[in-house]
Amino acid sequence: QVQLVESGGGLVQPGGSLRLSCAASGSFLSINAMRWYRQAPGKERELVAFISNGATTTYADSVKGRFTISRDNAKNTGYLQMNTLKPEDTAVYYCNADITTIFARSYWGKGTLVTVSS
Repeated sequence: QVQLVESGGGLVQPGGSLRLSCAASGSFLSINAMRWYRQAPGKERELVAFISNGATTTYADSVKGRFTISRDNAKNTGYLQMNTLKPEDTAVYYCNADITTIFARSYWGKGTLVTVSS
């Protein structure tokens, strides 16, 4: 069974950095696009960053220049490097990936909490 597990969240001061990881496990043929979403308290889930299997990336305007999405296909792992963190970045961050087993479908991790506070 395919699983996505996020790690790397925690408490950080404003201006600090964190790196989130998203590891895929189980039996599958390929990982296609990967995405990071976040959901702040009382708000809808929003797309933060996207990376294709060809490493094309896109970002939400709110994180451009501060966040970097990447992937290591050999390790079946995606990353989100978050720099210059702001209190408004506080949210649960979710990994999402399009993974092909017998057919392609979207998988979600359970999320990791990032809190930016002094």
